[in-house]
Amino acid sequence: MRDRYLAAAEFQRILDSQGVVGNEPIGALAYLGLARARAMNGETEKAQAWYNNFLRLWKHANSHIPVLIVAKAEYAKLN
Repeated sequence: MRDRYLAAAEFQRILDSQGVVGNEPIGALAYLGLARARAMNGETEKAQAWYNNFLRLWKHANSHIPVLIVAKAEYAKLN
């Protein structure tokens, strides 16, 4: 359980460093990582918010990208 909180903290650290991350994929994927960590911790509302952030960033992406397909399915399970 502790690892889940550490993972959430690390993803948050990445997002807090947007100047370093810039437009790199790790920034967008940190939203997904944080959403997953929050979901695993049982923080459903926070997880939904982070999934929304990720999906908003990827709204114009090719809908056949595997990570996007999986993220949408994970998000749907929360609702």
